[in-house]
Amino acid sequence: MPPSTTWATRPDLSDIERFWTAPISERAAAFAALREREPVPFFAEPEASFLPKGPGYWALTRLDDLVEASRNAKVFTSGAGATNVADLPPEFLEFYGSMINTDDPRHARLRRIVSRGFTPKRLAAITDDVQAIATRIVDDVVDAGECDAVSTISARLPLKIVCDMMGVPESQYDFVFRTSNVILGASDPEYVPDAENVIVALLQAGNELAELMRDLAEHREQRPTDDVTSALINAEIDGERLTPDELASFFILLVVAGNETTRNAISWGLKLLTDHPEQRRIWLGDLDGVTPTAVEEIVRWASPVIFMRRTLAVDAVLGGQDMTAGDKVLLFYWGANRDPAHFTDPDAFDVRRSPNPHVGFGGAGPHFCLGAHLARREMSVMFRELLTRVPDIHATAEPRRLQSMFINGIKAMPVSAR
Repeated sequence: MPPSTTWATRPDLSDIERFWTAPISERAAAFAALREREPVPFFAEPEASFLPKGPGYWALTRLDDLVEASRNAKVFTSGAGATNVADLPPEFLEFYGSMINTDDPRHARLRRIVSRGFTPKRLAAITDDVQAIATRIVDDVVDAGECDAVSTISARLPLKIVCDMMGVPESQYDFVFRTSNVILGASDPEYVPDAENVIVALLQAGNELAELMRDLAEHREQRPTDDVTSALINAEIDGERLTPDELASFFILLVVAGNETTRNAISWGLKLLTDHPEQRRIWLGDLDGVTPTAVEEIVRWASPVIFMRRTLAVDAVLGGQDMTAGDKVLLFYWGANRDPAHFTDPDAFDVRRSPNPHVGFGGAGPHFCLGAHLARREMSVMFRELLTRVPDIHATAEPRRLQSMFINGIKAMPVSAR
């Protein structure tokens, strides 16, 4: 049973409309208070008119606890849902989560097959594409002088890379952008105005993306190319291949995770460089030396994915807290990435921070982000291009933030290159 709770004396991590839209400094202070006074608190689940309210969840706020849970995947399981607090129907989890909503041995099987689509040769080709696309994006920024950072800069690079990688035609880019916004921004009324029909909106967006992949896969079976879709159709391990539904589910995961998270890291990076001009000067003073640590610091500070869920397979003790089989546990990467036990002055933005044991790509273990290397590459190239060609680029207004407990997102932010 959870401990008794006095709601007036601590933050409510399930309050999407207030807590997760509060200023970042207030959010950081709230997590700091929880780590100090109640490192493994229990919370009621968010209200959702379209689902029955669940039993609540334990919140991991310290880095050590989060890493331990991530490594112990047999106890802290993902099959009941990794991206959702509420319990959703199994077919819904299958449709949306692909590998991240599975446990071994199925998770290992899917990851092995999917990895066949990301050979060193193909990743090398993608690396070359990243540079060419970033250059064209910054060309447009230079020409415009002023623009929206999200739609013009940070969204374009990962969106094009993911779509090109899978063989999605350019005519479908805007469609992929819109549908991925619905899937990860379902709690934001700008993307899903009718709160009573969130599930309908999610299913529609997912179905449309899945249909796009099914059509593309059918075409690639007849006329294979060198894209990842063609590779995955033919990828086989021990006589097993991805089913059409598994391929569609992986595509949804890739376009959502590979697009939205990198987009938000780049957007927050531009905001951070605006707010910390001294860090911009340090980075500009040594692009080669500072870029690797600066990229890691942006990911740590922004933590684009705020949490992942696990479910206890057996009784366990974590962080001194007794937990029962079936309990839900939320791994708050956003909070753990500001744990003062591991990060000096954790709320500061320090482009030379080292060491930086952040969990912005997930904790250690089988669910560590498959696309972490590509995300780092995209961010490194984009910021090198921006800092080299438009070193004074800066936000001219506060970002319009996503209303979400799951994604630390920026929907729009005006910037000037002058």
